[in-house]
Amino acid sequence: MMRLAVQRRQWPVELLIIPTTAALLAYLFPSQLGLLTQIATTSLMILALDVVVGYAGIVTLGHAAFFGLGAYAAGIYAMKIVSEPLSGLLVGGIVGCAVALLTGTIVLRARGLSLIMMTIAVAQIVLEIANKARWLTGGDDGLSGIEMSPLLGIFEFDFTGRTALVYSVAVLTISMFILRLVMRSAFGLTCVGIREDRLRMSAMGCDVKRHLLVAYGLGGLFAGIAGALSAQTVQVVGLHSLSFTTSAEALVMLILGGTGRLWGALIGTLLFMTIHHVAAELDPFRWMLTIGVILIVVVLVAPGGVVNSVIALRRRFARKEVANV
Repeated sequence: MMRLAVQRRQWPVELLIIPTTAALLAYLFPSQLGLLTQIATTSLMILALDVVVGYAGIVTLGHAAFFGLGAYAAGIYAMKIVSEPLSGLLVGGIVGCAVALLTGTIVLRARGLSLIMMTIAVAQIVLEIANKARWLTGGDDGLSGIEMSPLLGIFEFDFTGRTALVYSVAVLTISMFILRLVMRSAFGLTCVGIREDRLRMSAMGCDVKRHLLVAYGLGGLFAGIAGALSAQTVQVVGLHSLSFTTSAEALVMLILGGTGRLWGALIGTLLFMTIHHVAAELDPFRWMLTIGVILIVVVLVAPGGVVNSVIALRRRFARKEVANV
C-alpha cells in the first residue's frame, strides 16, 4: 500500500518528461520543428490505439478512420465556421468518438480475424466516402487552404512552427494525463481483465460489450483529437490520413513500443518516426528496406516491445538481487 501511494504521488510528475524531452529535441534540432510536431501528433493517435488494442484487446486495422475523420472535421470547421483551434479540437474529437461508437455497435459483434476484417472494411468505406465527396473534402487533391486563428487569440501559427510544436506537445501531455487516470481507474482495470479473460469477466457479472464499446469510443475520441491537431498544425488534410497504410503503421509503432503501456505508445512512435526520417534521408530509394530490417531485429530482440522488454529485464535483475541477498 505504501508503494502504491508513492507511485500515485509520483506519476503525474512523470508527465513532465514529455514537454522536457520536446524542449530538448527542439533545442538540439531547431530545423526539425515540423517533424517534432508530427511526432507529437502521431503519438496521440498511437495512445488512442493503445487504449483499444493494448488495454481492451480489440485488434483493429482501421483506426485511421477516426484520425482522418477528426482531421477532416476540424479542417472543414476551420474553413466553413470558426478557425479557433481549441473548439476545432473538440469538434474533431466528437466526430471521431461518434463514428467509433456508431460503428463499434456493429464491429464489436465479431472477434478474431472477422473483427480485423470489419475494421478494415469500415475504414475503406470512410475513405471512399471522403474520396467521392470532392465538394466537401477535396477528394484526391485533399483539403487545403486551412488557416487557423491565433492560439488563445495571442500565438499565431507562423512558418517557424514553434507555436504548432508547443500546442501539439501541450495537447499530448494533457491527453496522456487523462488517459493515465482512466486506464488506472476501475474502468481501465476492467478492460484489462476483459482482454485477459473475457469469459471469466462475463461470469463475474461484467457487462463486457458495454466496456468494450466505451473503450472503442474513447479510442475514437482521442484519435479524432489527434487528427484535428494534425489538420490545424499541417493545415492540409489528405486521403492518406484515412488509408490502410496509416492504420498499419500505427499498429507497428504500438507494437514496437509495447502494447498495454501508454509510455510504450510514445516511445514506439518516437523510434519509428525517427528511423523513418533518418533512413529516408540516407537512402531515398531503399529506405523501406532499412526500416524493415531494423523492425525485424527489434521484434526478435524485444518481442514484447521496447518498454515491456525493459520492464522484464528490471524484474529479472531484481529477482537476482533478492536471490543473492
